Amino acid sequence: MKGLLVTNGFLHSGKFSEIYEWLLNAAKKKGIQLVHVTNSQLLFCLGNLDKEEVLKDCEFVLFWDKDVKLAYALENRGLKLFNKPQAIACCDDKAMTHLVLEKYRLPMPKTIIGPMTYENIGYSNLDFLEQVENKLGFPVVVKECFGSFGQQVYLAESHQMLIELVKKIGVKPMLFQEFIKESAGRDVRLQVVGGNVITAMYRYSVQGDFRANVSNGGKMKPYEPSETEKNLAIRSCKALGVDFAGVDLLFGKDNLPLICEINSNAHFKNIYDCTGVNTADAIMDYIYQECRL
Repeated sequence: MKGLLVTNGFLHSGKFSEIYEWLLNAAKKKGIQLVHVTNSQLLFCLGNLDKEEVLKDCEFVLFWDKDVKLAYALENRGLKLFNKPQAIACCDDKAMTHLVLEKYRLPMPKTIIGPMTYENIGYSNLDFLEQVENKLGFPVVVKECFGSFGQQVYLAESHQMLIELVKKIGVKPMLFQEFIKESAGRDVRLQVVGGNVITAMYRYSVQGDFRANVSNGGKMKPYEPSETEKNLAIRSCKALGVDFAGVDLLFGKDNLPLICEINSNAHFKNIYDCTGVNTADAIMDYIYQECRL
């Protein structure tokens, strides 16, 4: 069995390279020939669907990037993608994620999507923030729709802070969410592969940060999710159409879980260090079974 591992050709980091090596090693253990190529090496001439040499005999693509247009091009050429381009796109755009969650009536924080504006115009006025304040109150969470590792997530504690944050973000797509005080500085990451929760960890801040991301200095420990949490994580992945993902849950009132984010290409080094469960093995086991069907 042969497949491609597609990654980004311009993203150079030890953290990412390590994940790629784990996936390649997991494939090798399953007897799968997994060829690593970057998006910059796969430039297709649209309108010509003949398979190029690198695609010959390939049964699948493990698409570990957010270059959705390339993912669609590969799908057009008859390849089976894990994850599919539409699923990656919906997870990458937090606004789209919450629209899908709403469609399937899945629990999440109250969310308002910022109005679209044009790059050459920006927000000529901020009157719409009055609706945000009235519907969500303070503090309010402000998120850029595209971002990772909690780096583009902010907390506005007043009207003036909210204005400053919106001006700082500028014309980039953003959304506003109610602040879930019960989950301040803590959340749960559930790793889902093939409709099963394979492991989970509890993340918590020790520095007073309202975010619990380990990359922001948070701590972690193994976590045994409840059946309710497992079911919610699996349902959210099904709604978004992902084969595998990291699902972040918040603790709502009465400890009822709320979906915070769904990460289609979730880094799994931290959860491995925390729980000893290798997500790469689970992903390749799943792909192997799916390609044999």
